[in-house]
Amino acid sequence: MQLTNVPTDYGAGYEQARRVDPEAADTYVAHTLIGDPIMDGVVEELESLPGNQVHQFIEAGMEEDREGLRDAPPRLREFFLDTPPPDPDWLDREAFRPGIRAFQRNSVRILSAFVTGVLVDGFSTLISKSFVQTGRIFDNGVWRLKQNNRHQMEIFWPGGLDRQGDGWKLSVPIRFVHAQVRRLLGQTTEWEHEAWGVPLSAAHMGYAVACFAARTIEHSEALGARYSTEERASFHDVWRYAGHLMGIPESILYTDERDALRLYRIGTLCEPPPSMEAIIMSNALINSAPLVAGIEDPGARRGLVEKVIYPVSRALVGNELANQLNFPAQRLPFPLFWYKLDQNIRGLRARLTREGPNTFATLLVASAYDEAGLRYDLPDHAHDELSRKW
Repeated sequence: MQLTNVPTDYGAGYEQARRVDPEAADTYVAHTLIGDPIMDGVVEELESLPGNQVHQFIEAGMEEDREGLRDAPPRLREFFLDTPPPDPDWLDREAFRPGIRAFQRNSVRILSAFVTGVLVDGFSTLISKSFVQTGRIFDNGVWRLKQNNRHQMEIFWPGGLDRQGDGWKLSVPIRFVHAQVRRLLGQTTEWEHEAWGVPLSAAHMGYAVACFAARTIEHSEALGARYSTEERASFHDVWRYAGHLMGIPESILYTDERDALRLYRIGTLCEPPPSMEAIIMSNALINSAPLVAGIEDPGARRGLVEKVIYPVSRALVGNELANQLNFPAQRLPFPLFWYKLDQNIRGLRARLTREGPNTFATLLVASAYDEAGLRYDLPDHAHDELSRKW
């Protein structure tokens, strides 16, 4: 049965999507009104506590420290200790191995595809409004991109998604942060609930993880990555479990690559055309990429953005979306061919000179590591410039 309670900005797209796949369209739009009921309740209880105490309680939960959680709010204790969410029936950690090998082999191409294609796909949706309204992409955009890279590195590390692995310990705090931002944004007068639904909705979270898996495979293959059938399935298994840890409901969490592509396709149809916030976010992302890679010289940054990143991004996401996002016109023919040729030449040069490709060092530069270790601070204001550091 067609939904009647539809956020107004989704109306036209929802009608179009229902003509293609009514069940998937209903599911997607219904989840624009859903957040994460369990974690939303947890962060509501944390609201009155000072920031350092919130960090201590969450850290105690991460480390399964019962004594440290003794005085924690009941819902937080329940989440971590009393009735922690069980592992899903479909979880098979052994199935992660081929995907981890594929990530390690293709890591530079995967991270390149993530910045130039996957995140552009994601930010073209209404999720961009959440990011622009918080302002975090402007003040801490480079750090945020490095956090994304760090998260990927850790979930695709052997044992990273085990209970004491850093991939697990980075995925679950994302759930806390999303719930806190959802609560803070939802309380502002700027957030238009009737038009946009819930901030950082379950629909957007499900869509994002589907992109992180399926669109990463597609875009990285366009950049020269290669995957076996087993590796493709395993890559999706890793992101599916990471999405589960991030609080995405089973009802909007993909099951396999085919389902992820279905969710991406229908979600794209349901979403309205890219807004001004999407244009701002996508272009800010592209221009931040050289800084993430450690390139700080203004001339070198500008040349990389204009001659490589924009052309590659346009080739990956397609001219229609690139034009909607106000990307520069394509001047260099066959940008993906030249990108892959350049990568092959670099690899050949490294082998001839007996130098390793230094892939791991490249990933470290592009990832967020804090000498103090993992921290579990949460924002305390909807606008990043007014919030404590997190």
